Amino acid sequence: MKTQKFLTVSLTIFLALILVATPALMAQKKEEKKQEKKDVIIIPKEVKTIFQEGMVNQQPRLDIPFHFVDYYYLPARENVHSIFLFSIKNADLGYAPLATATPGEAAEQKQAEQAQESAFEATPAKLVAQGHIFLQFNKVVNDQPGELVKEVYIPFNIEIDGNEYNPDEEAIYSTGYPLPPGDYLLSMAICSPKLEKIGTQYFPFTLPNPAGFSEQLETTPIFFSHKIERMAAPETRAEVHRGFFTYSVLRIEPNVEKAFKPGDNLDIFFYIFGARPNPEGKFDIEVNYEVIQNDKPVIRYAKANYDFPIVSQPLPMKKTVLIKTTKGEETTERKEQRDLEAGDYTLVITINDKVGNKTLEKRVDFKVIQP
Repeated sequence: MKTQKFLTVSLTIFLALILVATPALMAQKKEEKKQEKKDVIIIPKEVKTIFQEGMVNQQPRLDIPFHFVDYYYLPARENVHSIFLFSIKNADLGYAPLATATPGEAAEQKQAEQAQESAFEATPAKLVAQGHIFLQFNKVVNDQPGELVKEVYIPFNIEIDGNEYNPDEEAIYSTGYPLPPGDYLLSMAICSPKLEKIGTQYFPFTLPNPAGFSEQLETTPIFFSHKIERMAAPETRAEVHRGFFTYSVLRIEPNVEKAFKPGDNLDIFFYIFGARPNPEGKFDIEVNYEVIQNDKPVIRYAKANYDFPIVSQPLPMKKTVLIKTTKGEETTERKEQRDLEAGDYTLVITINDKVGNKTLEKRVDFKVIQP
């Protein structure tokens, strides 16, 4: 991303938070109120029974094996938006040719096996995985699951290109939901179309109260991104995505592995809690970025200034090397830009809120790998 794109994205995000995120949340709340009035069963009894049996000891059920790989949260107007990233092997999610993958056929184990055997003799143009995801959020009190806060149902119908299919490959998926600040336990189930297979996992997490940072700075989880794109409109209900997640009007492909190739940018994304605006409502935030290796500085970037507390910043992985050349008794010097070599590094982020006179340092490890 170039600097101009960064400025545009930052402004877009801020406006989206104020003007767009709330209608999306309100749409979901209206739908939930309709469900409550109709006494609709959101999570089937057999799934709730499995949740109840496993949540105390957080014992997963592995009919459809999956595991959580990362967790982010970002502010919304009324709540805090949680983002859960999880990984599933392609074969376990049951991808099949698009033409034959209907709920009725998926229910028949024999037909499903036959489809799997014949599907990949000739590579189909599209493959699809269908099923259900159920989310149950309980408050956590004294390290034990307590009051039920929310139930969420997400039907999924995920298509991929047939020529990219590898049954043993694991892909990263995402889902998310806005909740008030607090301590929670997420019970999550991934189910086949007619619930023949039910895989579960449990994930305890905490959402901080943004209003609680009046005397100090803090950030949301800092993550790297491969790509950020703007969508035409925000999603109005919980969804599941393969390889990316959404936040307001943004489509974000996270770099979960924190691995980069020489020549890549470090594209970081985070929100700053506790920053104070001036009387005109603008922020004055200065951030220093530095890459170190074995506690020694490798790259020092120019100071960056922000008038919003949300940061989407590309950082080129170019270090400056001083080259000395000696000819006879004369020595000349020149500076040269070079890519970082393969290895483990740390990005040091120092945040200074000039209005509130508060500072914070954060460190994020990453690695450079050979292509």
